[in-house]
Amino acid sequence: MNIIDLASRNGRLYPDEPAFVEIRSLSKKRRSIGWRQFDERTNSLANALIERGVRKGDRVFMMGKNSISWLEAYFGIIKTGAWVNPLNFRFTEENIVYCAKAAEPCCFIFEKEYAPLIENIQSDLPTVKRLISMRPNAAGGIEDMESLIAGSSLLPPPVELKDEDECGLYFTSGTTGAPKPILLLHKNLFCPAVNEATNLCLTRDDSLLMMPPLYHVAMGHLLGSMLAGAKTVLLTEEVTPKTIFDAVSGEGLRVAFLLVPWTLDILQALDKGELKKEDYDLSRWRILQMGAQPIPTSLIRRWREYFPHMECHNTYGLSESTGPGTIHNRIEDESRIGAIGKPGLLWDARIVNENDEDVPMGEVGEIIVKGMGVMKEYYRNPSLTEKTIVNGWLHTGDLAQMDKDGYIYLVDRKKDLVISGGENIYPVEVEEVIQKHQKVRDVAIIGTPDERLGEIVTAIIEPIAHGALTVEEMRAFCDENLPRYKRPRKIIFDTVPRNPTGKIEKPKLREKYISK
Repeated sequence: MNIIDLASRNGRLYPDEPAFVEIRSLSKKRRSIGWRQFDERTNSLANALIERGVRKGDRVFMMGKNSISWLEAYFGIIKTGAWVNPLNFRFTEENIVYCAKAAEPCCFIFEKEYAPLIENIQSDLPTVKRLISMRPNAAGGIEDMESLIAGSSLLPPPVELKDEDECGLYFTSGTTGAPKPILLLHKNLFCPAVNEATNLCLTRDDSLLMMPPLYHVAMGHLLGSMLAGAKTVLLTEEVTPKTIFDAVSGEGLRVAFLLVPWTLDILQALDKGELKKEDYDLSRWRILQMGAQPIPTSLIRRWREYFPHMECHNTYGLSESTGPGTIHNRIEDESRIGAIGKPGLLWDARIVNENDEDVPMGEVGEIIVKGMGVMKEYYRNPSLTEKTIVNGWLHTGDLAQMDKDGYIYLVDRKKDLVISGGENIYPVEVEEVIQKHQKVRDVAIIGTPDERLGEIVTAIIEPIAHGALTVEEMRAFCDENLPRYKRPRKIIFDTVPRNPTGKIEKPKLREKYISK
């Protein structure tokens, strides 16, 4: 069984129940589609693409913001047997050309707002034979997806899809280096669906609020809801505390995946009285799910002050493990706050040293994972694949430690480790402490060069408001709460850049400040 089977199964079992809802918060528009209609429209698109020469194993680019049309394109492409290649809608012309050289796509489906961008580089996309806009009225010479769907058969396309077949080429949106193409199989995409459904005990009643970009493998959250036959609401255009509460209340949602910045925004709005729980019906909201980075323990404690009975879940995954659910923690008591949890249903995990030997309990080592979601390979990069997947174990590059009960606690990225005066300093530990300061909205710790110590701890701090915090206040707080060797020797007030999946973009900070 694969995710295509989920679409057809739900179309038969729950034909007229809502599958996906799209809410455009600025324009106040709402669109809904049922399971049968979604399955039939994606069948039609797949048949149209096949009629235009798309074959099993071809690569098809797609680019757009979260929408029902985006999902139709995604599933339509996979139903042809081609590999879907979702691109970051923030990519520049240079990024797109770079990815096209790696993937050699035969077709490009995109939101019409990106038509001028793509036309500018069309000569640099020699393998692309067809341009298709997700919405009508794009420029001349570009077909539109709606016409393709309207003119093709509703029947399932005659393509056999097996669990071991390739189906997706994802470009990492991580925090280090250029995007790397990751080749995924059908069984890989099914893995987060199973983990999400089991980790959260999802049923058809557990409708999901989905805001992270779908081009990333965070889409596994949505696939978990699909497996349960539940509705997913896509909140687009503007994500604010008010639009989140409006969606949860108006759609009667049960599960919401929130990145740390969004959760902080909600808490700040509640603290200031700009947002009031009593103005909304949040009675059905049962799960707050978070991930994409270490979750500050202070954040969970503050959330429980407002929502004492809500389940809080932390999920860990990476593109190479097909996203969420690789390691999962349902935070049931105070002692587990801060843990990323235990391996998911289809996973195993270990903490190892440089020789891939298990480290003693409580010591720091690298997380390696093994399971059904491990990517097939870095596309056309056998040497990097061989270094990353050893005897079936995926090396994550993340440092962690495990307690006596098998719970894993994320420490940091290996590449982010700061070595100052011979001491190993894990930025996450320092960030966790600084995040507790009531005037701090966000924080990132990097190492900057020092002639005497090699590196010093440097804190880039984003206050809750301009001028709300002084260097003296922050130093006094750090002196009180951190051992001397971990205290930031340099404090900078600035915006903390995060990518669309919520991860701190530390290379940008190093580029900005290490030369200063």
